[in-house]
Parts: sequence; structure tokens; C-alpha cells
Amino acid sequence: MIQEHLRQQQDESNDYKPVFYDLKNAKDLQTFEALLSSRRHIRINDNLYSQLRELMKIRNPTKRLTEAEYEEKIQAYLGNTPIEHFGVWVYYSWNDRLVHLVGEADFIELRTSRNQYKITADEIKRLSQKKLGIVGLSVGQSIALTLAMERLCGELRLADFDTLELTNMNRIRCGVHNLQVAKVIIAAREIAELDPFIKVKIYEDGLTEANMDDFFTDGGVLDIFIEECDGVDIKLLSRMKARELKIPVVMEMNDRGMIDIERFDLEPARPLLHGLVPEVNIATLKGLSDAEKLPIFSPMLALENASDRMKYSLGEIGKTITTWPQLASSVVLGGALVADTCRRIALDQLKSSGRYYIDFEQLIV
Repeated sequence: MIQEHLRQQQDESNDYKPVFYDLKNAKDLQTFEALLSSRRHIRINDNLYSQLRELMKIRNPTKRLTEAEYEEKIQAYLGNTPIEHFGVWVYYSWNDRLVHLVGEADFIELRTSRNQYKITADEIKRLSQKKLGIVGLSVGQSIALTLAMERLCGELRLADFDTLELTNMNRIRCGVHNLQVAKVIIAAREIAELDPFIKVKIYEDGLTEANMDDFFTDGGVLDIFIEECDGVDIKLLSRMKARELKIPVVMEMNDRGMIDIERFDLEPARPLLHGLVPEVNIATLKGLSDAEKLPIFSPMLALENASDRMKYSLGEIGKTITTWPQLASSVVLGGALVADTCRRIALDQLKSSGRYYIDFEQLIV
């Protein structure tokens, strides 16, 4: 019975981009009505009035508005536009939901209003022009969502070749219905549901030599590159590309709150990874096994500074465990550390390169 149902079930699409409908546009109105006719079980969320009410509230901070004043201001703001046609309707095909939202400028004003004045209105505007790229969507998913939540960019490029396994769910925030869905799809969908106006571009093959130029430059050069991948070749190649393009690189190591900053934008001759790894020939590197690569890259890991439990865990790989551990608490902390660092770099408030630790076991004793 289950197998029969599965055979009849349509394959799930990899859609991750929301569809926008502006009902003031005749063509959009026509396709919107066709959508409603064809999707009888679509879930509709129409809470535009509450958004407009909140908009009037934040624009009048010195006055406690009465219900009559709210209504008067909202009607004046709507003008001759019927409320059903005001703003935009956003369709999320992967969960068959249709949401009525205020327009982009109003949406950003509302969504970032509680940022002020930790982030000023001018800074919010500047950040909305920034393009950030993330490689590796295990630790990177928490980073991507924090960047989007705080709205520290207008565009995110996400690269990861892997799909979600149950073993990933000790640190990747998502539901079990996402098993075997590409990690980039999961992250892109969650960002779209949080803020459909942030542009997201995905690379389902991960970052490769073939797509690296596109990842770093298509649609404009990245402002900041965030590297969270496992592959040592890509760690090196991506830094070479970032250095060539004078793009700052940020990496969080998921142990002892360690964050790495390389300001190739300010120091274009800076050695890769603070000079902790030699300048190796990539062709030679590709011919080495992982075991042969380890002596080259182990200084980058600074194992002498790793936590005791991480050191022990690394010694157990291939014996009692298959890979190094990553904890949700460390991943969430990494999201905060990288987001804060990227915000300050993007706003020209941080100029340093280096390796830093926010180690709770040292700070809270």
C-alpha cells in the first residue's frame, strides 16, 4: 500500500525561489487567479492589515495611536488601492503557501525596525547592497540564516554538494521531511520564508574549479567570502581566488569559538591562512591522498589549540567514529560570530586579520 502511494506521488521539485504577484498588474492578476483555481488546497495567509498597523506604529513612535487613528492612517496609506491589491502576494511552491506582504521597502523597514540603533537606517541601506558567499552548509546554514535574519546583505550565494542525512540533524535546523534534500535547497527555502526579497543563488555541485569564477563574480564581485567547507583543496583554491579579487575571507572552526579573518581586501599580498600552510602547487596537491595532505594542512587547524575533546575525537576517527564532531551550540555560536564579524567588515568598522577565540570554557568558569 505504501509503495503504491509512493509510485503515484509526484517527485518533489527543487524550487527554492518564491513567486511574486503584484495584483495592480493585469498580467500578475490573471496568473494569480489561475494559481488559485488550479491549487484548491493552497494555504493562504493574508495578514496585511496587521503589517500596515505595525508600520503606522513604528512611524509614530512618540504617540500611542487609538484604533480610529490607526484606521485613518492605514486608509490614507492605501489610497484608492483595494487592500487585496496592495503590496505583493508571495507564493512558496514547496509548501503550497501564499502570503500577502507589504512591498519591499515597507517590508525591510518593518523587518529591521528592531535593529535600530544597533544598526542605523543608513547602515541597513548600505548592508542591503552587499553580496556574501558561503561554501559549506552545515556550519554555513546557521551563518546564512543569521545573516538573513539580521539582514546584513541583499544577496547570498550558497554552495554545497551534499544532501541532508539524519546524522546532520544534530546541528542543522530543519524538519525530518527534508531528509535527502540538498542542503543548499533547505537553506535557500528557509531564507525565502524569512525574507523573500533577499536574492539567493545556489550551487548544488558545491564550489568547484568550474564554477568558482561564477560564484565569486557573477552579478557582481562578492563583498565577503565565508568558507566552511571540508575539502582542503577548495579551502586553498577559494582563498587564492579571494586574494586575487581582494575579497575578505571569514571562517569559523566550530571548536572553542574560533574565528579566522583574512583581509585580502586590505592586504592583497597576505599569505594564505596567516602563513600557516605553505604555498603549494595545486596540481601536486590534487595527486595526494587525504593522509598525505594532512601534514600540509594540520598547521592550519592549530591542533595544539583545539579543545581536549576535539583532540580526543580526532584520534578516534576511523576507529569508533567516522568524522569529527560538531555540536549545535557551537554551530549557532559560529553563526553569531561570523554574522557580527561580517557586519563590521561590511560597514568598515573592523580592519584586522587574525585568529580569535570566544571559548566559553575559558570565559565562564
